[in-house]
Amino acid sequence: MSDVCKDIRKLVIEAAYTAKHGHIPSALSIVEIMQSYHNVETQDDVMILSKGHGCLALYSLLVIQGHVDEKELLTFGKKGSKLGGHPDRNKVDKIYASTGSLGHGFPIAVGTAMAKKIMKKNGKVFCVIGDGEINEGSIWESILVAVNNKLDNLICVVDYNKSQVRSLEPKLTTNMFDSFGCDTVEVDGHDINSLIKVMKSDDSGKPKVILANTVKGRGIKEIENDMFAWHHRAPNEDEYKRFTREINEG
Repeated sequence: MSDVCKDIRKLVIEAAYTAKHGHIPSALSIVEIMQSYHNVETQDDVMILSKGHGCLALYSLLVIQGHVDEKELLTFGKKGSKLGGHPDRNKVDKIYASTGSLGHGFPIAVGTAMAKKIMKKNGKVFCVIGDGEINEGSIWESILVAVNNKLDNLICVVDYNKSQVRSLEPKLTTNMFDSFGCDTVEVDGHDINSLIKVMKSDDSGKPKVILANTVKGRGIKEIENDMFAWHHRAPNEDEYKRFTREINEG
């Protein structure tokens, strides 16, 4: 685990511990995805976290980048805080779209990518969606629009942590995106080098879908093994200290 990813995970745990709530497992599974985007992004790129309940990973990355103060992160979820349980574009400059309702962020990403094409603007549009989110019809309707308009500036990253009862096998999910006309690649969602490689490849002429195989609650074994109990639970003081130590040693 990279030092940056360790720092992001520790911030996620600290914020949830301080707030006494937060979607910890959903945030921990996308840490490497967020870090990989940070490593490849240009000033013209856009990132939309469609699975907005994983926002603690995004907020923590913004702390690492210097866009959000760590003291502000510790106001997460409190009255008057800029950092709510879902990202709000009206409160934080670096948040492109307000998200949280599943199936909502990806259509915004498709529209943004289309606008860039029409206006001949540079940059890619990255969108992170959850595996449960692909149950939403709006995802597939948007994919059809993206393929029909040849939006090769669109990269959809599926956080495939397999927490959904209705989640399909990775190969079948890949075939589904392929059948809609996407350039689909399956990778280890915790391997930063693999993620960066596929994020940078752009020679297919099609919308790209990265099926990132992840582990919900990655980095803390207790949460990995009991992610449903931890769905929206915060650690107590003993757990907070234990989890922080485990991340440091990971």
